[in-house]
Amino acid sequence: MRRSITRWLFLLALLFMLHPSVTQAQAVRRVLLLDVQGPLTPATVSYIERGISQANRSQVEALILQLDTPGGSIDLMNNIVQAIRASDTPVIVYVAPRGAIAGSAGTVITLAGHLAAMAPETAIGAASPVGGQGEDLEQTIETKQKEIMKATVRSLAVNRGPQAIALAEATIEEAKAASAEEALQVGLIDVIAVDVSDLLRQVDGRTVSINGGRTLATAGAEVDIVPQRFIEQFLQILTNPNIVFLLLTVGVQAVLIEISSPGGWIAGFIGLVCLALGTYGLGILPVNWFGLAFLLTAFVLFILDVKAPTHGALTVAGVASFIVGSLVLFNSPSTPDFQRVSVPLVVGTGIATAAFFMTILAFAIRGFKRPVETGAEAIIGRVGEVRTALAPVGMVQVAGELWSAEVEEEDEPLGVGTRIQVFGVDGLKLRVRRYVKPAVDSVPPKM
Repeated sequence: MRRSITRWLFLLALLFMLHPSVTQAQAVRRVLLLDVQGPLTPATVSYIERGISQANRSQVEALILQLDTPGGSIDLMNNIVQAIRASDTPVIVYVAPRGAIAGSAGTVITLAGHLAAMAPETAIGAASPVGGQGEDLEQTIETKQKEIMKATVRSLAVNRGPQAIALAEATIEEAKAASAEEALQVGLIDVIAVDVSDLLRQVDGRTVSINGGRTLATAGAEVDIVPQRFIEQFLQILTNPNIVFLLLTVGVQAVLIEISSPGGWIAGFIGLVCLALGTYGLGILPVNWFGLAFLLTAFVLFILDVKAPTHGALTVAGVASFIVGSLVLFNSPSTPDFQRVSVPLVVGTGIATAAFFMTILAFAIRGFKRPVETGAEAIIGRVGEVRTALAPVGMVQVAGELWSAEVEEEDEPLGVGTRIQVFGVDGLKLRVRRYVKPAVDSVPPKM
């Protein structure tokens, strides 16, 4: 009897442990966290798409997209919005940390989340579209772009109420921006959270419109950060205008060094790699291609000053062209501040480049002033010895080399070992005479 009771208790305990509700309670809830900072780039899109794919495979409770961006191109924005809306895992877009912004395209991405949140002291808005080079759009194109974007935000904010839709449209039509408190007041976002833990606590129990409705259970969930891969970080760095500027400068100088001193390969290889990486950045950044004309002119002037020295005049002109070209390339009036190159960096690099070419110029001028030390002309005046008797033609050794020589103004042949001096060159034959040691002036005795 006692054994039968024990068996039944064991079976009841086993059934209790295997009950779905108990299994779910014992399972550790997890969320994934993506951290996006800086302008939107193709690497950003790749990172977000990879994170969403990982979240779908892992069947986590939610995916948090922590966002701090001044914006990016409309094409990149659309790719991110499409990836978020196609996700089988709830995506919570969280504008953080304090001081972060969801500017321009970041506004639409925030609204694309199944839930939207902001940290205190953050901002959202200023989403008016601009051209690919940061310039204002032509009126017809601008109207079309604005209408498309307003239609997009209306569809994303349809469940947020008329005030939220009105604010979302104003961020596009009037480039209006709003604080976290203002956005929450009109329903543009769902919560204001001081950190990720606070965010998970506040959204716990909320229902999101995904797969027919899903209730979040995020309180106390473990947060797994999805790091960026090396290639994603590297490509992100290549969209920094200061890095792109340095790559182009180093690349052009290395190629010029290879051209001026052919035969090696290290300088040329480095130059081509730097130019290739810099070109990738130029394809992403809003640049004014007219600036390249000034940059090419600058390096042509540097080379001309080395080949035909003008005592630095062309180098000074090259520095001026280099600085102007760099600023025109990256810092056009319509270029956003976050995509501009540092002016002190441009000036400093221009001065360093000028110093480099001035050093080369100094060596070139010094080389022009030095007497010829190679070739037949350099042997005139040298002293040597007769190796086969000069009668009047024979062989002499001068500067460690054997030469055919002809002696002049001598009544008798010069024997082997006689010291001679070269006073002329006739093709491959030296014209020599007997060497006479210069007389040393006597020094008058001291009184």
